[in-house]
Amino acid sequence: MVWQRRGVLGLLAGGVSLLAQRAAATGAEAGAVVEAKPLLRLTPLKGAELVLDRAALEALPQVSFATSTIWTEGVITFSGPSLRVVLERAGIKAGQVALRALNDYQVNLALEELAEDWPIIATRRDGQPFDIRENGPLWLVYPYDSETEFTRERIYTLSIWQLVQVLELPE
Repeated sequence: MVWQRRGVLGLLAGGVSLLAQRAAATGAEAGAVVEAKPLLRLTPLKGAELVLDRAALEALPQVSFATSTIWTEGVITFSGPSLRVVLERAGIKAGQVALRALNDYQVNLALEELAEDWPIIATRRDGQPFDIRENGPLWLVYPYDSETEFTRERIYTLSIWQLVQVLELPE
């Protein structure tokens, strides 16, 4: 019996050690859950589908801005990669894309409507990842407070939360 317990304890210690190593490699605290589940699928017309998890999205250049929204209370600091950077990573550089939410809500967007720094695919609110109940874990956000153009109905329609897929559309 003693040798069985030692074997189980050895396995547990090895597993904890492995988790600590993975956490250290990703900059997470020991004991933290390392999230590697797919969050966003990008489907170009040519080439392979690109699937990004949180780490891949957060490894891209990040944009951050503080803004209020019509869906939330107060000013929130949103951060994440710009949509343009994410699309370029998938090889999508021109034309139109369809943005699809978890509930199948979909909007179409011409890439000419994008700037370098907006909209962003927000992965964090006030520095923290956010979940489905908070319109996450991915939300297409504009700096609504910075210009009146960002308070138009078209922009609100494009501000898709619970974003899960981006499809390149044929011209």
